[in-house]
Amino acid sequence: MNRHLPQLIDTHAHLDHAQFDTDRETVIARAHETGISHILSVGCDLASSQANIDLAERYPNIFASVGIHPHDAREADESGIAELKTMISNSQKVVAVGEIGLDFYRDRSPRDVQRLAFRRQIALAREVHLPIIVHDRDAHEEVLRILREESADEVGGVLHCFSGDAAMARACLELGFLLSFPGTITYPKNNAAREVVRSIPIDHLLVETDCPYLAPQTFRGRRNEPAYVRHTAEMIADIKGLTVDDVARITTLNAFRLFGIGDIDQTTRIAYRIRNSLYLNITNRCTNACTFCAKFKDFTVKGHQLKLDHEPSFSEVIQAIGTPSAVTEVVFCGYGEPLLRLDLVKQVAAWLQERGVKVRINTDGQANLAHGRNVLPELAGLIDAVSVSLNAPDAQTYQQICRSTFGIEGYQALKDFLREAPRHIPSVTATAVTLPGIDIAACRKVAAELGVEFREREYNEVG
Repeated sequence: MNRHLPQLIDTHAHLDHAQFDTDRETVIARAHETGISHILSVGCDLASSQANIDLAERYPNIFASVGIHPHDAREADESGIAELKTMISNSQKVVAVGEIGLDFYRDRSPRDVQRLAFRRQIALAREVHLPIIVHDRDAHEEVLRILREESADEVGGVLHCFSGDAAMARACLELGFLLSFPGTITYPKNNAAREVVRSIPIDHLLVETDCPYLAPQTFRGRRNEPAYVRHTAEMIADIKGLTVDDVARITTLNAFRLFGIGDIDQTTRIAYRIRNSLYLNITNRCTNACTFCAKFKDFTVKGHQLKLDHEPSFSEVIQAIGTPSAVTEVVFCGYGEPLLRLDLVKQVAAWLQERGVKVRINTDGQANLAHGRNVLPELAGLIDAVSVSLNAPDAQTYQQICRSTFGIEGYQALKDFLREAPRHIPSVTATAVTLPGIDIAACRKVAAELGVEFREREYNEVG
C-alpha cells in the first residue's frame, strides 16, 4: 500500500459484479496500491450477498454486507430473511445489512412489496445488531417514515448515494444516520449535491464509489472501481476547505464507528493537524463546561482522538510538534483550556518563536481568574494571535451556555481579558458559535464595544 497517500475507505462497492470478472484481483490490488485501506462490498440479493461474503473471506481488507435491494424485494420473504440471518451468523466479515430500501424511480418491484422487504430487513438488522445501508431513489418521504416507524435509529446506518436535499439530510442526521456520496458530486452540473455536502458536518459523511457504476467525472462513461473514491474525497475537501488528509482521516473514523472497519489514528492526541495549521492539545481540564462541547460525547475533533491519558511535558509536546516549519501556524487549542498550563504555553511558544513560527491561542478568556493575576503581559512577544470564546452578550446567558466554574464572574473576566489583550497581543478576536440560543448579532456588538474583531464559527469548527 502507498503509505504516502491519505488512506481512504470505499464504503460501498459491488466487487462481485460481472464487470469485474476478468480483472477482479487487479482491481483490488490497484485499490490497495493507491491507498484504499478497506472496501465494503455490498449485497443486492441473496446470491450477491453470499458472493460478497466469499470475497471478503479471501481478502483481509474487504468486508461484506448482506441484503436485498428493492429491485429484488420479492426475495425478502420469510425464507429469504432466514437465509440472510444465516449468512450473518456464519461470517464475522459481515458488518451491515444492505443495501435495502425503496426505489420508486425504476419500480422493478411493486411498491407494497418493496415496503415490506424494507421493514423486514430493518427488523433483521435490529435483531442482529448491525447498521443498515439504505437505497433511496425518488422515495425520500417514505424512506424517512419507515426508518422512524421501524426504530432504525437503534442500529443506525447510512443513506448511500444520497440524493435528497439539505432538509432531508438534516432529518437523516437527527435519526443518527450518516450520508454517503459517490463520484457524482464531481459532475459539473451536480451543484445540488455539492450544496448538501457543504451544509452538513463532515463528521456525518462517508465516501463511496458504488462501483462499477457512477464513475467520477475524470472517468465518466467508464467502469468505476474503488481506487477512484479518491476523486470524491478530493471534491469534499474542496467543498469543505479541508485537505484530502483531513477528509480521509475523518471519513475513515466515521466508517470505523459505523461498521467497525478500518483503523483509528491514535498518534495525534497532543499535536494534530487540520488544513495547514498544527493544533496543540495540552490539557483536557477546562474552566468551562460548555453545553455544546463535543468532549462530553467522544473527545474527537475532525477525526483526531484528543482524550489525554496524562498532561504532556515540554519534551513530549516538542516531540509531537516535529518540524514546525511545515505549517503556517501552531495553535494552542484542544479539548481543554490551554492557559491553565500557562508555564508550558510560555515555554513552548518561546521555542516556536525562536524558529519563526506564528503562534495562536484559543481560550475562554478566564486565565486571569484561574491564576489570580493578569497573565497577558507574560504572553507579550510569545503569542501572535488570540481567539477568545465570547459566546454570549451578557453574563446570565454566558453562564447558562458555558457554565463557568467561576460562576457569574467568569463573563466579566473574559470581557476584561478581551479589552486588555490588544495591549500585549497583535491580533485579538472574539468568537461565538452558531447555535440556537446564541445571539450572534448581540455578540458582535459586544466585541465592537470592547474594540476587538469578531468572528462566528460553527460549533464543531476548530480554530
